[in-house]
Amino acid sequence: MFDWFKELHPVLQALLATIFTWFMTALGAALVFPVKQMHRRTLDGMLGFAAGVMIAASYWSLLAPAIEMSEGQAIPSWVPAVVGFLTGAFFLRLIDKILPHLHPGMDINQAEGVKTSWQRTTLLVLAITLHNIPEGLAVGVAFGAAAAGLESATLAGAIALAIGIGIQNFPEGTAVSMPLRRENFSRMRSFWYGQLSGVVEPIAGVAGAALVLIARPILPYALAFAAGAMIFVVIEELVPESQSGGHSHSATMGAILGFAVMMTLDVALG
Repeated sequence: MFDWFKELHPVLQALLATIFTWFMTALGAALVFPVKQMHRRTLDGMLGFAAGVMIAASYWSLLAPAIEMSEGQAIPSWVPAVVGFLTGAFFLRLIDKILPHLHPGMDINQAEGVKTSWQRTTLLVLAITLHNIPEGLAVGVAFGAAAAGLESATLAGAIALAIGIGIQNFPEGTAVSMPLRRENFSRMRSFWYGQLSGVVEPIAGVAGAALVLIARPILPYALAFAAGAMIFVVIEELVPESQSGGHSHSATMGAILGFAVMMTLDVALG
């Protein structure tokens, strides 16, 4: 099934995979055309689903392979995973603190990061764009790891991760475009900014794949780094936002379903 894909260079594989994840973001953002307004319960469930997918992907596709790769080395096998995980989380926290951005539903005076005169629209898109970086990076690193020929990192597993990230990007695209539509943006502008938030994923994916191909010894650290960055996004943004609309049960069950879907994809394909 994937024979033609196997023949491609790992960086090109990562590029095509993250173009798919961007496309899914655009597809989710496109819901502003047929749907005038989405019920908050539905949106909370979709955000919870995205959180569940990211949590499962962080372990099954990133941390577990990182630990397996480190076995038999001079240092304990858990060290690269812990160091990479913490580094990824702290890196995202640093970017979150510096980069100006505004989360949907918040007033302009609640913008985070350094003070700026940028428009509200720019700040809203940057908030989601920031959180798409670790997703693209995770996919790219997974394909780079698969190319290294290690048993714990397979091409099928990398493809499963890309599919999972793509599935959860659908509600993320909707989560950007729908609030913009509610703020009286046109459908086209809401869609444009919604899909624009996913453009960073191919860039991060190519960078991640190229990096691990150049420096293979950092593979377990890179995998864990992506996991730490994704878990930071889940805890910092997706979970609080999904629980803030008064539909916590929908959000929680969405997260459970998302975890189960990603776990199934990884185990079945990987």
